[in-house]
Amino acid sequence: MTLPKHAAVARPNPATGGTDAQGDAIVAVPLRHPWRISIAVVLVFLLALFVVDASQRPDYGWAEVGKYLFDRRISQAAWVTLTLTIYAMIGAIVLGLLLAIMRLSPNPVVKSIAWLYLWIFRGTPVYVQLVFWGIVALIYPVFTIGIPFMTPWITIPNDVFTNLYITAVIGLALNEAAYMSEIVRAGLLSVDEGQEEASTALAMSWGQTMRYVVVPQAMKIIIPPTGNEVISMLKTTSLVAAIPLSIDLYGVSRGISAVTFTPVPLLIVASIWYLLFTSVLMVGQHFIEKRFSRGTGRRQAGPASESDPGAAAVTAAPMGNDLGGKG
Repeated sequence: MTLPKHAAVARPNPATGGTDAQGDAIVAVPLRHPWRISIAVVLVFLLALFVVDASQRPDYGWAEVGKYLFDRRISQAAWVTLTLTIYAMIGAIVLGLLLAIMRLSPNPVVKSIAWLYLWIFRGTPVYVQLVFWGIVALIYPVFTIGIPFMTPWITIPNDVFTNLYITAVIGLALNEAAYMSEIVRAGLLSVDEGQEEASTALAMSWGQTMRYVVVPQAMKIIIPPTGNEVISMLKTTSLVAAIPLSIDLYGVSRGISAVTFTPVPLLIVASIWYLLFTSVLMVGQHFIEKRFSRGTGRRQAGPASESDPGAAAVTAAPMGNDLGGKG
């Protein structure tokens, strides 16, 4: 049998009971993937074909897209969409944290109320919920406090749900809180109970344990899905037309298209603004995840590993929670 030119020859070593490799190092030849390259070329060709075809179709109305892309009405509506997302997510995070604590409570009544809330708001479509919140002012024109079947003590006019913007924020926040509750609960449950026991042994209070031990470790689980929920909330704001609120990005673009009879260009304008916001949020999510995942990534090889190949192999191995590692 003829060995390759650069192949290493293994010889027995009586001292170690193993073998020693002598000769030149083996030259690793990467595998060829002709089908992978072919598929990539076909996909790039199809994408280029679609772009060229779309640029020449008059139905897309690229002139109208450029005309309304930075229109003042569109930019103001984009700001309304952004504020709706921010306010709704703040309310959802606060209420979701409260619901998560209620779900973890040993009190069966409190736990059951939280479960009932999640069952209702996760089991019904958000569009249906927004329609309901839009007619709450008709069902409850006033809020009363008192004993049932008797003259109410206090009567408060329902001025909250007559404001469509506030109604949209409340409706979106109440729906999102059900999902944020499960995200927060999963993050808190991911921390081993031994961490809390160790904190108690160090005479730390419950608040100190949550602030310095549990929450920092749970953030690694909470942050990624929360970022996804923020992006999802941004797109869900297009459903506030069910209230009906028409000053958001989709509502304004739809109103302009109804007057100018150019629905496709205005849809493209709205999509570009949505893509801009989601791209910024995705970049922010990346850096936040990187911030809270410090210390859990792959170890870097130090100077000692340069002189010790065995140490380099150990330090360069993927951790259990890294992609490709054992987890």
